[in-house]
Amino acid sequence: MSAQTAMQTLLLRDFEIEARRRLDPAVFDYFAGGADDEVTVRENESAFARIGLVPRALRGLSGKPNLDVTLLGSRLSMPVLIAPTAFHRLAHPHGEFATARAAVAADTILIASMAATVAIEDIAAAARSAAPKDIQPTIWFQLNIQPDLGFTEVLVRRAEAAGCTALVITVDSPAFGNRERDRRNGFVDLPAGLCCENMREAQTGIGPSRARPIVFSPELSWEDIDWLRKTTTLPLALKGITHPDDARLAIERDVSAIIVSNHGGRQLDTVPASIELLPAIVAAVDGRVPVLLDGGIRRGTDVVKAIALGAQAVGIGRPVLWGLAVAGAEGVLQVLEMLRSEVARALTLCGCRAISDVGRELVRIRP
Repeated sequence: MSAQTAMQTLLLRDFEIEARRRLDPAVFDYFAGGADDEVTVRENESAFARIGLVPRALRGLSGKPNLDVTLLGSRLSMPVLIAPTAFHRLAHPHGEFATARAAVAADTILIASMAATVAIEDIAAAARSAAPKDIQPTIWFQLNIQPDLGFTEVLVRRAEAAGCTALVITVDSPAFGNRERDRRNGFVDLPAGLCCENMREAQTGIGPSRARPIVFSPELSWEDIDWLRKTTTLPLALKGITHPDDARLAIERDVSAIIVSNHGGRQLDTVPASIELLPAIVAAVDGRVPVLLDGGIRRGTDVVKAIALGAQAVGIGRPVLWGLAVAGAEGVLQVLEMLRSEVARALTLCGCRAISDVGRELVRIRP
């Protein structure tokens, strides 16, 4: 599939099919796979089919619906942002450079992963170079708090200096999930020439500096969130909240947003689908901070269902990687624009003039 052909695809699934054909099987499995039997991976998508849309009629609409939303002080042109995923240069040589340019073109937020294969400073520079003059692109930085808090603070300062406007703290990884596809494929390390660029030590001499491994620690606690809150003035969004009680505790810690996520099914298998967990989290938060969702979004109707159940926006991960693998920045942009078109059409068919018109009355959840 050429870049031109990619622009003519009809379904996000087309990108996944073509990405499977293009990528090394072990790399495809790394991106596509999940923990254990991958029950949660499948449920993240299939749960949306159990939610029906109940449209309103004769609403007297005119023009295209307004998809704009505002999150943590930044305006997005639609309620779809790029969720953090690792190792983009495994999908395409331009890696996170391409993803950043696509996010700018789509006028949405990129959440840059701590496990990126391009350093956060270079991702931010690529985004700025692609943005119109005098427009500051919006980049959030995803962070796994490390046991070495000194090094964690270095990462925070780098994100601040790069112009990131929020930190997304992954809280669902006290240990590394059992990725059986990766074990079968012997997928252990990145190939020569690639590393987690954000994990490099400070330069100490001639030659490239060493990259630390990312540590998953069961000792991570709410005290670490308190420490981080005192360490930076950036808004904090906690990603990986699945239990209402944890949402309440997060609010007590003055976090700025909650991201309902089961890590794409890559950590603990059999966790319910993110969309099934969403309503209870929304109820616990009770409007005090924005609630976002990631996991299983493959259609514009999925986006509308998430909004109807209380999310302010959704993140997409694997679809971005499939677009990147097929056609670099153009492929990622096409994925985003396909979702934009589908969300707009779904809103019109539901009788909504804007995202703000979408409410709980538009959905019915089937047993």
